Amino acid sequence: MVTTNISDDMFSPAAIQDPYTYYGRLREEDPVHWNELYELWVVTRHDDLVWLTRNHEKFSSATFLNDPRPAYPAIYESDEEIYRMACEYQGMMFIQHDRPVHLDMRKVVHRFFTPKSMEEWRPLVISATNHLLDDAESQGSVDLMRDLAVPLPLLVIAEMMGVPEADRPYIRAMAEKLLYTNRGEPDRYRTLMEGVNGMFDYCGPLLDERKENPGDDFISVLASGEKEGVFNRAHTLSNTALLLIAGHETTINLICNGTKSFMDNRDQWDLFRQDTEGMMVRAAEEALRYDSPVKTLPRLASEDVELRGRRIKKDDRVRWVIPSANRDPEKFERPDEMDITRWPNPHVAFGAGVHHCLGATIARVEGQEVFRALADRYPNLELVPHESEYQPTMALRSMKQLPVRLNVN
Repeated sequence: MVTTNISDDMFSPAAIQDPYTYYGRLREEDPVHWNELYELWVVTRHDDLVWLTRNHEKFSSATFLNDPRPAYPAIYESDEEIYRMACEYQGMMFIQHDRPVHLDMRKVVHRFFTPKSMEEWRPLVISATNHLLDDAESQGSVDLMRDLAVPLPLLVIAEMMGVPEADRPYIRAMAEKLLYTNRGEPDRYRTLMEGVNGMFDYCGPLLDERKENPGDDFISVLASGEKEGVFNRAHTLSNTALLLIAGHETTINLICNGTKSFMDNRDQWDLFRQDTEGMMVRAAEEALRYDSPVKTLPRLASEDVELRGRRIKKDDRVRWVIPSANRDPEKFERPDEMDITRWPNPHVAFGAGVHHCLGATIARVEGQEVFRALADRYPNLELVPHESEYQPTMALRSMKQLPVRLNVN
C-alpha cells in the first residue's frame, strides 16, 4: 500500500480552498489512492477517469441504493432513518441507475435536451443576461453571484420546465437545501429531506396537471415518461427535482469560477476582449477546464478491478476527481495556465461516457454568452478585493460570493 503524508480529510480548508494543490499531489504521488478516513478510492488522473466512465459496467452509478457502508462523513446515529429515506429518494434519479434502466430513463429526458433544441434557448440567454446586467449597473455594489450567476440559469431552467416566475425564489431555496447533502455536517440529511419534501410538494401538482394537459416544457416530458411506464411517480418527482437543481447550480459555478479565472489571468481577459464573438467557445471551454464546476463524483465497484496496480474490490467506493484530471500534465500542456487558445481541449468537466452531463449544451451556451457580455460591456471589470470563500463540499466547486466593480465607461 502506498503511503503519503497528505491528509485524507477531503473537507479540510486546504482541500476546499485549493483542490488543485491537494488533489494534484495525490495525482503525482498516489493516483489511485485509498482514503482511510472515508474508506474510498480517490482517482485523479485524466486517463483513469475516462477509463472508469467508459467501463461503466465495472463501476455502478447506483451509489445511494447499493452502498453497503454508512454515510460519510459520519452522521448522527439518530439520523440513520432519515439517511435511508434520503438514499431512497436520490436512488430514484435516472443518473443513479445503470444500464439498461439508465438508458431507458435517459431516452425520455433526452427528447428535450438535444443539442439543437438547447441552442434555440440562446436568444433568451442573451436577453436575460443583458437585462440582469442592466439592473446590476443601477446598484451601488454588485455581487456577480447574487445579481447574475444565480438568477440567469435559474430563469432558464424555470422557463424550460414551465415554472412561474413568482415561484423561482422558492425553487432556489429548496435547491440549496437539497445541495446540503454534499457538505460534511453530521445533521446534513435533515436539511436535505426538508428540501426533498418541499420540492415534492411543489412538483407533484405540476406533474398531475401536465399529465392531463401536456405542453412543450420539460415537466410535460417527465409526465409523459410516467404515462408510458418508464417512470413511476417517485421517479418523476425525483428527476424533476434533479433537473431543477442540476439545471442551474453547476452553471452558477461555471459563471463565477470562470469570471474569477479571467480576473486572475488578466492577459487572457485582454485577449478575449479583442474578439469575443470568435473566441467565446474556446474561452468557455477553457474556463470549464481551468476551474471546473464539479469536483468529484461517486461510483461503486461492481466487480473486482485492478487499476495502476491497485486492487479495487467489489462494492468499494470510488470517487473520481475532475479538477485533478483537468490539470493532468500527461494530458494537457502547461496545465496550470489558463489559455483560451487551447485546442483541442479534452476536459472532463461534464464527465464522460454514458453518464455525460445531459445539460452540457445549455451550460455552454450560458457560459459563452455571459463571458461575452461581460467582456463587451465591462472591459475594465475587476474583482473587489476579498478573500474568496468556497462552500465546504467535496462534490462542487461553489463560491459563496463574487463582489465586482463593473467600471462602466
